[in-house]
Amino acid sequence: MGIIQKFINFLKLLHGQRQLIWTMAKREVASDYIGSFLGSVWTFVRPLVMIGVFWFVFSVGFKAKPMNDVPFAVWLTAGIAPWFVFADIINGATSSIVNNANLVKKTLFQPQILPVVKIVSCLMTHSVFLFILLGLILLQGMEFSLFFLQFLYYLAGLCVFALGIAWIVSALHVFLRDVGQLVGVILQVGFWLTPIFWDINLMSPKIQSILKLNPIYYVIQGYRDSFITFVPFWHHPLYTLYFWGVSLMVLVVGALIFQKLKPQFADVL
Repeated sequence: MGIIQKFINFLKLLHGQRQLIWTMAKREVASDYIGSFLGSVWTFVRPLVMIGVFWFVFSVGFKAKPMNDVPFAVWLTAGIAPWFVFADIINGATSSIVNNANLVKKTLFQPQILPVVKIVSCLMTHSVFLFILLGLILLQGMEFSLFFLQFLYYLAGLCVFALGIAWIVSALHVFLRDVGQLVGVILQVGFWLTPIFWDINLMSPKIQSILKLNPIYYVIQGYRDSFITFVPFWHHPLYTLYFWGVSLMVLVVGALIFQKLKPQFADVL
């Protein structure tokens, strides 16, 4: 069977498990607040506190100026929202197979859905960031536009890229537990190297071209184009082709690596 056919069969299997994925994702989100007095209120408190702290440090402490007359809090939130959903997906998916060893050992259970479950659960919490962003835009008296809906395109791209990585790291983590530590370090470094708190235009053209090799920058800039500057995604045709080329390649490679290592999971766990 060819590689393409294997990949198509892999995606068909995921589609057939969509109801189970949705149920497990809702259960995962709910489990985060079991025994908590405030319950799901923490879903709003955490991002609000996080954004507030970063805003205070960079806007008040470092005297960061508005970006192109855009309030710094809005500019920051539009950039930090896609990064944090990406980081949450990768961090959570890395240990998803190991943490669900009892399910993975069952013959009929398909472990490849576990990273997908993590993506769905993270998207639920990501919606809170979006509500906060829209609230900040409203409070600042900024324009509302149908361009806001363009973020769905960038979010879909982020999910494709993240799923490929999630399949790779979750499969490798079963055999090499250091993968979890390595992923944490890479995400921490990536957080500061990605233009989230600073304007990439401050860098030289050569450095900019290097930083733009990071596919997540495409998504972060896309969120800002959607919510702030209203730039359509087709205005960056070459960068768009690059992003989707890399993302689809990572997705296919991730699916194939997971499929290759999956038969050995039960023996190692």
